[in-house]
Amino acid sequence: MTRPRLVGLSANLQRPSKTRTLVDAVLREASAQAALDARILDFVDAGPGLGAAWSRDQLAPAARSVLAAIEEADGLVVGSPVYKGAYTGLFKHLFDLVDPAALAGKPVAIVATGGGPRHALVVEHAFRPLFGFFGALQIPTAVYASDSDFSEGVLTEGGVRARATEAGGQLAALLLHRAAPLALAAAE
Repeated sequence: MTRPRLVGLSANLQRPSKTRTLVDAVLREASAQAALDARILDFVDAGPGLGAAWSRDQLAPAARSVLAAIEEADGLVVGSPVYKGAYTGLFKHLFDLVDPAALAGKPVAIVATGGGPRHALVVEHAFRPLFGFFGALQIPTAVYASDSDFSEGVLTEGGVRARATEAGGQLAALLLHRAAPLALAAAE
């Protein structure tokens, strides 16, 4: 049986980042609960030409590879830092290039990071409508962390860590549930 492919995407332009740390926490928890083929990508992996591409065919090979990983994944953990009450413009630009049918029915976990707690609802007011457009299966638990939830780049706040654990568990359960009928069909 092929293991479900889980891709984590951090919309930060640098490594390390708090957003990557949060994406990784959910990705690791999902992988601890299910046999997954998991990998994490950053916008750094897409290269500097991502923002200059007006269409898919203008993407450089590195950015095409990131787009393909998103579209071919069985599930996603997506995260962005919050800028002016929403995900980054480059995050939206990348998802503007995603085939509208590519995420239909795929489990998606949403995470975001910001300077303080006042941006916590960004996951509900910005991310959920975007992934609703794609028809993705958004897991119930979204995870938001602010600067004070980290110490020297490590996620330390217990409540946020518990939410990341819960989100990873929900994501793993959905991925396993979706993979079970495929495994049964392959065995017949």
